[in-house]
Amino acid sequence: MSKSAIQRIWFLSIFLCFIPTVVLAADEAVGHPLLKGIDDSFTQITTIIASFLFFSVYGFPLIVLWLICGAIFFTLRMGFVNVRMFGHAIDIVRGKYDDPNAPGEVSHFQALAAALSATIGLGNIAGVAIAVSVGGPGASLWMTIAGLLGMTSKFVEATLGQKYRIIKPDGRVAGGPMYYLSKGLTEIGFRSLGRVLAIFFAVFCILGAFGGANMFQANQSYGAVKEVFPFFANYAWIYGLVLAFLVALVIIGGIRRIGQVAGTVVPVMSIIYVVAALWILVTNFSQVPTAVGTIFREAFTPTAVEGGIIGVIVQGLRRSAFSNEAGIGSAAIAHSAAKTDKPIKEGLVALLEPFIDTVVICNMTALVIIITGVYNDPRYAELVKGSEGAALTSVAFGTAISWFPILLSLSVFLFAFSTMISWSYYGERAWEYLFGERSLIIYKILFLAAVFVGSVTKPQSVLDFSDVTFLAMAFPNLLGGYFLSNKVATDLAIYTTRLNEARA
Repeated sequence: MSKSAIQRIWFLSIFLCFIPTVVLAADEAVGHPLLKGIDDSFTQITTIIASFLFFSVYGFPLIVLWLICGAIFFTLRMGFVNVRMFGHAIDIVRGKYDDPNAPGEVSHFQALAAALSATIGLGNIAGVAIAVSVGGPGASLWMTIAGLLGMTSKFVEATLGQKYRIIKPDGRVAGGPMYYLSKGLTEIGFRSLGRVLAIFFAVFCILGAFGGANMFQANQSYGAVKEVFPFFANYAWIYGLVLAFLVALVIIGGIRRIGQVAGTVVPVMSIIYVVAALWILVTNFSQVPTAVGTIFREAFTPTAVEGGIIGVIVQGLRRSAFSNEAGIGSAAIAHSAAKTDKPIKEGLVALLEPFIDTVVICNMTALVIIITGVYNDPRYAELVKGSEGAALTSVAFGTAISWFPILLSLSVFLFAFSTMISWSYYGERAWEYLFGERSLIIYKILFLAAVFVGSVTKPQSVLDFSDVTFLAMAFPNLLGGYFLSNKVATDLAIYTTRLNEARA
């Protein structure tokens, strides 16, 4: 580790020592007019943005329509690349086409792992349970369809992220929607629009990184850990300090360190969760066909679901968007750093994300929820009513083996930790785009402070604000994607032709 990195860790550690005093003082002053005014302001702004994002169009929230229409358009425009190039994408991740001398900072696998570590998280555990309990079993089919279509959205985003990235003299990479919106739209004569969209995206990305991708993750992981380790129940500040320090050790090293850690954590956390879910499915194998039949039947003829078939579709599409982030544009930041001189290759790697996240892991959760029957069990009605998805999934796991919730708690911690370290990089690149490289230390301090605050408090209004700004990233990102889709389609055609010639 370099001397400058060690100095930064010491600086951050000293800063973190003062956080408990600041937070506890603020906690005692929650009734202070100034703090109440800030809270009220966040609530009002959140309400305004949410009223736009979730404006209903024939029963469909506007943001859901925007995301799914974009996914359908890209899938058709790219000639179903998500299906015909699926096998080739796996070969790329396996390293079959790796070039160690290609420009970039991380391998294809590490870029995929870093992006997956940001998407595989509480959406797979809590979000799916909410979708099934509110929309019925049929919601999982629409969630799967949205995931399959979202593969192409990820392909377009990652390809553009690579195509318009900036490689600095020291080899570090800056890329993502901020750059392809500004540079790409400038190329086709929309310079002003591109710059405005890039700024909006960067602002939304930073806010999303601090809130939903940081404070919310820290808060939820603390809730899971204290159930298994009661010691932390009265010492949230210790948990917050430990978590912030662990995050600091990773994010100081930048995308290289994040890629290395994610490359280890993502497989481990996924295996733990998948094995636990598989055990339940195998031991209840005779019920799997019935559960699958229920999913297909209630996807088109739902029973006792508010809003009928529209309600089921909305729940499925909405939870898919929250889970795999296809169309949001965030993953393009991680994929921009991959070592390659062919943007299409990294786009193909990225299309695997929604498949792994939604089609595989989310469906395993859905089957567990349906087979165990907890989603419509009157004993757990309060959990359903309170949208406590993680708790509902924990109950489902506990019906198989009593200690399975311990594994789930470990998974929740790993999911939250990996999401935070990956999103720290996303927010960092957005911060650098707006304020320059020299001020990045300020961003990292604020990010680590948010980790601690999220562990010890429940700032609901701030979290709600962050969540809606997180979804708001889809508007500038997909709009730019529409304008630049011809460039991606052209590059794909050239790549496919050369690949076929090489195989011949």
